[in-house]
Amino acid sequence: MRACDELGIGTVAVYSDADAGAPHVLAARCALRIGPPPAAESYLSAGRILEAARSAGADAIHPGYGFLAENAAFAAACQEAGLIFIGPPPDAIAAMGSKISARRLMDRAGVPVVPGETPADQSDASIAAAARRAGFPLLIKASAGGGGKGMRVVRDGAGLAAAISGARHEAGAAFGDGTLYVERLVEKPRHVEVQVFADAHGGAVHLFERDCSAQRRHQKVIEESPSPSLTPALRARMGEAAVAAARAVGYRNAGTVEFLLEGAGEGARFYFLEMNTRLQVEHPVTEAVTGVDLVHAQLRVAAGLALPWTQPDLRQRGHAIECRVYAEDPSAGHLPQAGRILLYRQPVRPGIRVDAGVVEGSEVPVHYDPMIAKVIAHAETREAAIDRMRAALAEFHILGLPTNIAFLRAVLDSPVFRAGDVHTAYLDEDGAGLAAPPRLPAAALAAAVAHDHLGGRAAAPGHREAPLDPWASLPGWRG
Repeated sequence: MRACDELGIGTVAVYSDADAGAPHVLAARCALRIGPPPAAESYLSAGRILEAARSAGADAIHPGYGFLAENAAFAAACQEAGLIFIGPPPDAIAAMGSKISARRLMDRAGVPVVPGETPADQSDASIAAAARRAGFPLLIKASAGGGGKGMRVVRDGAGLAAAISGARHEAGAAFGDGTLYVERLVEKPRHVEVQVFADAHGGAVHLFERDCSAQRRHQKVIEESPSPSLTPALRARMGEAAVAAARAVGYRNAGTVEFLLEGAGEGARFYFLEMNTRLQVEHPVTEAVTGVDLVHAQLRVAAGLALPWTQPDLRQRGHAIECRVYAEDPSAGHLPQAGRILLYRQPVRPGIRVDAGVVEGSEVPVHYDPMIAKVIAHAETREAAIDRMRAALAEFHILGLPTNIAFLRAVLDSPVFRAGDVHTAYLDEDGAGLAAPPRLPAAALAAAVAHDHLGGRAAAPGHREAPLDPWASLPGWRG
């Protein structure tokens, strides 16, 4: 919406009842309700979104990076309704939405893929036979979806039948598609993704990489660029492979090609993992190190214009890190949290950007992902970016529900992260030791108790009444 405002384009927000006071609703020139909180009745309802677009007289739809953002049928429905879909063509979304189809396309395009097999016969017996041919350890993976759903690690034949059954059941429930394939397990790889951009005039570029190896249960926690594990030659090879992947499916607009990286240095090998056919949550990392505005470019390409840069125009400058701030309790297995944010103070300092989905008084609902903000630090070196991020997180104060801010600082402080040696299993294996309950300063605890005692409630977003300030309301109290 900020990008549209800068270009003189009016914006319309859609919202469920759970988001009636959300910042994106208040920022838009017009806001339309599309249904109750459950996503299936609002944000996943293509019909309601298209009806809202028609009633508002909209010309285009930006799908964001969740819900229907990678839904080929929705992109096609936008086109049929005469609306510009600010993203790739439906055919490209569909081609990359099936991991099996994507593997075949990438293999033909010369993009390295993890050795594996996709049996035409999808019976459990056929999948088991393919697994034994591939050899253990291996992965049973669902063709549709992502986020680790429908995926099982199998280390020997004893667990094979249960893994196939469990993966198929989970994939069917989550994506309505139980198609499976097998591939060799790459032990403790790094997760490195490459930002790509293509237009309708034959232009296609990469905007370098982001290292997303710091993740829990296949969900990213910290992202950075440049990757501490890439040499210049390896970076160039991965960038070329990512552009080849985009060209292979006739891609347009912003996308991300994700790779698994095995080994280090010039001897490292990388394999295609999947393509995210949308703008990524972590796109500000790329914006920081390249100095470009990816959303501006999305709007430009969607309007039929050529990319504003060629490959030689693009450079990495300094180092950027993004931390995802979640409403969750790390000491309780990162259990998602819901509730009202009583106090919200985000850091304000040079080299720090905060993209937040809440304000003070916001309700974090149970219906959606519990990420509430992203903090991005940019500095001249990796060490300086880590230090800047740590300082910013120390200034990020949220009361009312638990967050993972202390956990993020602990990860940044860990010797493994500092050394740039994080692999995708690191936080799952060693993260419990970093998730101890934080000790709040006595003053913060006293303020919270006083706030609750007085019945203080932060005003809802858009409400004229200012939130109760316990420091101003207790003149006789001293810390």
